[in-house]
Amino acid sequence: QVQLVESGGGLVQPGDSLRLSCAASRSLNSFNAMGWYRQAPGKQRELVARIISGSSINYADSVKGRFTISRDNAKNTVYLQMNSLKPEDTAVYYCRVDRVVTSRTYVYWGQGTQVTVSS
Repeated sequence: QVQLVESGGGLVQPGDSLRLSCAASRSLNSFNAMGWYRQAPGKQRELVARIISGSSINYADSVKGRFTISRDNAKNTVYLQMNSLKPEDTAVYYCRVDRVVTSRTYVYWGQGTQVTVSS
């Protein structure tokens, strides 16, 4: 089992920044992918940013140039730095990790952290 604990959400104004953290209960090197997803009210959960196989990084087009995903292996923590926040970034943000064991993929989610961007 893997536990993921997110933190860092909150209420901010347009143009502000926030950094989300996702602390994992085991080494990040045990995961094949790790990333952030978000779900706004009435919408499907969508990919925000992810790191695959330790090096390849994908971003949603809507956040490119504003958000940065990073990792700290020593702290078993994945971060999402969010700059120039917009009202449309308002959502619950979830951390997700994928772990492949004997050709089977196990997906783990955090509990989510609310990000609200409003003036």
